[in-house]
Amino acid sequence: MARFTFRLPDIGEGIAEAEIVAWHVKLGDRVEEDQNLADMMTDKATVEMESPVSGTVVELAGEVGDQVAIGSALVVIETGIGEADPGLDPAGGSATAPSSPSDGAGPPAGGSAAERSNPSDVTSADAAPAPGQGEDQFEAENPGVEEAEAVAPASPAKSATPVPAASAQPAATPAAKVLASPAVRARAKELGVDLAHVQAEGDRVRHADLDAYLRYGADQGYSAPGRARGWEDQSIRVIGMRRRIAENMAAAKRHIPHFTYVDEADVTELERVRAQLNDNRGDRPKLTLLPLFMAALCRALPDFPMLNARYDDEAGVVTRSGRVHLGMATQTDAGLTVPVIRDAQDRNVWQLAAEIARLADAARTGRITSADLSGGTITVTSLGPLGGIATTPVINRPEVAIVGPNKVVERPVFTGRGDEIRRAKLMNVSISCDHRVVDGWDAASFVQRLKTFLETPVLLFAD
Repeated sequence: MARFTFRLPDIGEGIAEAEIVAWHVKLGDRVEEDQNLADMMTDKATVEMESPVSGTVVELAGEVGDQVAIGSALVVIETGIGEADPGLDPAGGSATAPSSPSDGAGPPAGGSAAERSNPSDVTSADAAPAPGQGEDQFEAENPGVEEAEAVAPASPAKSATPVPAASAQPAATPAAKVLASPAVRARAKELGVDLAHVQAEGDRVRHADLDAYLRYGADQGYSAPGRARGWEDQSIRVIGMRRRIAENMAAAKRHIPHFTYVDEADVTELERVRAQLNDNRGDRPKLTLLPLFMAALCRALPDFPMLNARYDDEAGVVTRSGRVHLGMATQTDAGLTVPVIRDAQDRNVWQLAAEIARLADAARTGRITSADLSGGTITVTSLGPLGGIATTPVINRPEVAIVGPNKVVERPVFTGRGDEIRRAKLMNVSISCDHRVVDGWDAASFVQRLKTFLETPVLLFAD
């Protein structure tokens, strides 16, 4: 019967290979024309590979996480047959042995990329906590004392703290040796506690274990104060979006000499204007601080073209863009993506807000396109309410600058009129630049210009 080899097509300019992030078929499956075979990722965009023919899958190129070169065989489909024979050996005949898992089952179809991966077995280990400093010092000076036999409990009448009922205590092994320092033994004797009934979090009973026993009783189930219990180790393959992020971030830090500048802006008036705009927005989207910040950025950039640029370090060419294609760092379940708002300089704050919402939704639902992710000239990264005091963002290569608004905080400030103080809403602005093409003076001057628009928001609406 005829066999059709589906080769990975050219799915982007300059793309040499793509990563398998999900299989939607397995060996022996019957597929129809235009059915989705696999999801392939390149340049942070995921592309669905659809079958050009109907037939039965007899070969797959590899496992989730493998890279496939453009033009290489992705899937081999046997055509000219009816429904797949359940007893058919998909790898039989003249077919070349598939490079899928050795059991021939192939990756499971459907589900998320994470569910279709093969995580390594996890192991767990509870590390012994470090010994108490004071107890170790005593034991170093008196070697061997921790091996002494357990001290018999003293009269409960001497106990300063109520001791749990004896009925709650597990039976101790008479010959058991309990490791403890003389200080712990003396305290246990004074409290009338048999150390054989006290669970030790480490290799010996310490004061913290004794405290926990007195607090919770012999039925245990406690965690000694000041000590954290461990949890299972996990081995997770770095594939798909996370691998792309890792590669891009490593390349950016490896090739770009970053420097970061941070300054403070008073956004009290900007927040007042934002509230007024939202009160009169009608059916338009509600404004956050971000579209206003983007509008200010677009107003400030024309005087600083060296920041709105892309640097081809291999060719040694800096291209200063005449338009602002504004990258917007967006966190998704799969990782960080940077969709691009095209021609941001021509959009008002309402249009910017609508485009922010559209691109964020597309990124988080997996509907983002390659066109939405390419061509940025400068990027804004914001953590919203989690913005912190300052950030040192990593540049989205080949851009040369990335700007980050931080959290708005309310603090008292001097008005400049004697000792008069007022309430103010303040926000730090961070910018990271490529020091090969941007000087520190340029970055600082740009932020000062940006502050002018943030602190005098009426300028954002002036022609």
